[in-house]
Amino acid sequence: MSKKNKHKKINIDIKNSVILEKSVVKPVDNGGNDDTVNRDLMKYKFWYLAFSALVIVPGLLSLGVFGLKTSIDFTGGSVLKFSRQEGTWDKSAIEQSFKEKGVEIASINLEDGGKSVSIRSKPMDANKNEELKTAITSSTSIQQTSFETVGPSIGGETAKKSLVAFIVACFGIVFYIAYAFRNVPQPFSGLRFGVSAILAMIHDALVVLGVFAILGHFKGVEIDPMFITALLTIIGFSVHDTIVVFDRVRENLGRFKGKNIEWVANYSILETMRRSLATSATVAITLTALFVFGGASIKWFVLALLIGVISGTYSSIFNATPVLVIWEDFLGRRGKLVA
Repeated sequence: MSKKNKHKKINIDIKNSVILEKSVVKPVDNGGNDDTVNRDLMKYKFWYLAFSALVIVPGLLSLGVFGLKTSIDFTGGSVLKFSRQEGTWDKSAIEQSFKEKGVEIASINLEDGGKSVSIRSKPMDANKNEELKTAITSSTSIQQTSFETVGPSIGGETAKKSLVAFIVACFGIVFYIAYAFRNVPQPFSGLRFGVSAILAMIHDALVVLGVFAILGHFKGVEIDPMFITALLTIIGFSVHDTIVVFDRVRENLGRFKGKNIEWVANYSILETMRRSLATSATVAITLTALFVFGGASIKWFVLALLIGVISGTYSSIFNATPVLVIWEDFLGRRGKLVA
């Protein structure tokens, strides 16, 4: 190779190297001095918690005054459902038919514009159901669509197991998060991370319970084992979202030495917010479609999930982390440098 060609090759290599270096995006630790931290979300942390309280209080009042309308799976009893093609149901006529047969009615709910009716009563056997069926379905346009009976002992056992499952899940989550965040920089505590996540999770559970207490009183919506399944799913989703934020807080506590917990928490939320919102939006869209186009049997189950997803997304960002920051403030940690 001639000397002239050799110099030309070297020049080309140098130019390619410069172009390649410019095209590579290098991660730069700017100490958080970018546009991200210009949005101080933690400045309004007490407002977020106040808004949550404003949402929860009506539900708590409804729970205290109205309570939850439980299905026969929890209380025991019988449910008879009838539908008709012509006319609408008359509650007084139904009550009279049951009274004549000596059966006490707990509730009567009209559905489909009065074309269908769901009657809840004290437990009855198949023979008594046949008597009532004969009395009510006097017209050929009327038919019984379902009949089920659950004994009170079985219903009580179901309620007990559901409560135990919820409590065990709560404690399990606290201990898991405390263990997973055991290496969080001092003087912060993994246990406080866990308890903060649980408080946000309880917020989500109370929101759903409050909404269904209101729906139960005004719309006759009952909670059943499917509702408990939805509730357990909600707390799992809520904690999952919270862990994403908390894990970033833990990383940034070590990354930005010299920054206080409030600054780190704010920066971490802004880093993860887009991901959290995008994930929740896809789930919410799917659940909305199921609620609108799905069958009646899963309608309230899907609604519980939808409310829980929306509440969980809010609480993981605007409840769990602010609670953690306020807790650290109370303990005198704010402003202290990370070791």
